[in-house]
Amino acid sequence: MAIKGFKAAAVAANLRYKDRPDLGLIVSDGPAAWAGVFTQSVCQAAPVIWSRPLANKGRGRAILANSGQANAQTGREGDANCLRSAELIGAALGCPPEEIMLASTGIIGQQVNMPALAEAVPGLAAALSPGGLDDFARAIMTTDTFAKTAASECACDGGTVSVWGCAKGSGMIAPNMATMLGFVLTDANIAPELLRGIIREGADMSFNRVTVDGDTSTNDCLMLMASGAALVTGGPALEAFKTAVFTVMRNLARQIAKDGEGATKLVTVRLRGAASPEEALLAARTVAESPLVKTAFFGGDANWGRVFMALGRSGARFDPYAVNMDLDDVPWVRNGIDNGREEAASAVMQKTEYVLDINLNAGTSGCEMLTCDFSHEYVSINGDYRS
Repeated sequence: MAIKGFKAAAVAANLRYKDRPDLGLIVSDGPAAWAGVFTQSVCQAAPVIWSRPLANKGRGRAILANSGQANAQTGREGDANCLRSAELIGAALGCPPEEIMLASTGIIGQQVNMPALAEAVPGLAAALSPGGLDDFARAIMTTDTFAKTAASECACDGGTVSVWGCAKGSGMIAPNMATMLGFVLTDANIAPELLRGIIREGADMSFNRVTVDGDTSTNDCLMLMASGAALVTGGPALEAFKTAVFTVMRNLARQIAKDGEGATKLVTVRLRGAASPEEALLAARTVAESPLVKTAFFGGDANWGRVFMALGRSGARFDPYAVNMDLDDVPWVRNGIDNGREEAASAVMQKTEYVLDINLNAGTSGCEMLTCDFSHEYVSINGDYRS
């Protein structure tokens, strides 16, 4: 995949992993409009602290991302390593370090392997090409089992605008913006202030509706860059562009949920009939993150009592004897009481993808959350992550 106005590359810098891509670079041919949203955690990684003010400036040239070390809780040395990384890339590209955003993923508390990074930069810059985006997507993987990419197009002002995105995320995923590392590129010609609104709106309806384990990272970020090779000015063209961007974000969010660490099931929790949008989100997220619910998903146990348990502690207001629940098209619970369909519900729960539809019948608000099951493998992965 190629997006007009961008080049990308990735190399095996051996920062932590051996002989696999772990350092990626995306470069705009000229100053690009950009925007970003970042983790709301109090514990923010050095690259987040570096990149947040640069995103607010609205324009820049490049994104450098690494896997292996998160550069989080690394003190002044970690901050200095961010500056040095940006200086190295800036020297290779002929631009100031302040035009380069940084993103890292990996083990918290470990310094970036700067000698290996510095040695890899010349080869990384030399490898830049319009077809290098998929290589970049592979370089940001950690426990991911596949590279996550998505693309979309829209017709705007007599031309075609292209959008491409990639993300990494498998564990430590929950809504608090941005729930992962995500990068979206477009050839649209659009002002940075418009991008800021689009990325926030898109994040809320996509990545902030995914939960794997209820934890958010120190490094979460989502970045959007526009090279300006096509024209988007407003009105219908802007709405078409937003739709294309949101399509890519939703696609990536779904891939993250599907690739949850150790996951065997992708479940959409569809919450309807809440008293307010806030309570709809509370109820849906509580169900989607409940360890008891998620282990029932894994085992295929049609124990709807676990869902009621989660709803009851969510903070949403409702009458328990007004609640209806379906699994796909199986009417599982009616008026808060078992509907005698356990065998059919159990059959649905053997599928790798299905919908848990919950109607609180307490109002008109609703939302959806994407989640996955908790398997034995999740514990194995996270009980031995650093080795």
